[in-house]
Amino acid sequence: MKVYHGSDTQIEQIDLNKCKFGKDFGRGFYVTKLQDQAITMAERVSRWSKKIPVVSEFEFDEFALIDDELKKLHFDGYNEEWLEFVVLNRKNKSKKQVHDYDIVEGPVADDKIATEIDDYINGIISKEQFLNNLVYNPSHQICFCTVKSLQVLELPKSNIDSIVFHADDKVLQTLMGEYNINELEAADRYYTSNTYTNLADESTDFYKKSWQEIYELLKQELK
Repeated sequence: MKVYHGSDTQIEQIDLNKCKFGKDFGRGFYVTKLQDQAITMAERVSRWSKKIPVVSEFEFDEFALIDDELKKLHFDGYNEEWLEFVVLNRKNKSKKQVHDYDIVEGPVADDKIATEIDDYINGIISKEQFLNNLVYNPSHQICFCTVKSLQVLELPKSNIDSIVFHADDKVLQTLMGEYNINELEAADRYYTSNTYTNLADESTDFYKKSWQEIYELLKQELK
């Protein structure tokens, strides 16, 4: 099964020590089977970092979900058990995992749901009120919590195509606005430029630049 991770960084290796505690399912490497969800996450992260959104694609061996060697937890949807587990992890302020699962799969606590979870934790609303107020939004995440679990996740060979794809839209929109040209003319200037050629060439390391840096290089070339 193909799964996706949205961020602003090209994933060359996974280091669980760099993953943060206090997430829905605890510390771990998170992916989703929903590509649009990963794209949204990548764009959200990049707005803060001013870097290019990156969606990394992985192959996940689904046999892991029935492998007795891995301890797994699965939530079919938003329910009381999911709420209690998310609260347990979000309240964890230590650097020690509060569960011993290798893989946890279930829905995501998006911004609205996360706010209501905070209200529940702070005693503003009851568990019953939270569950009654919950509006289901299609979402999905898998958290790989242990080094052992990462063995069933195949790293991508390269993310360069994904990086270039997400830079293109930002650059083209800005080019159209600043030069008052249509999309066809903007695409012609961009895709025939040396800047784009360098961006698409992984050996140049242009893919590590933010889309704003790419745009400034393009402007210099177009002078």
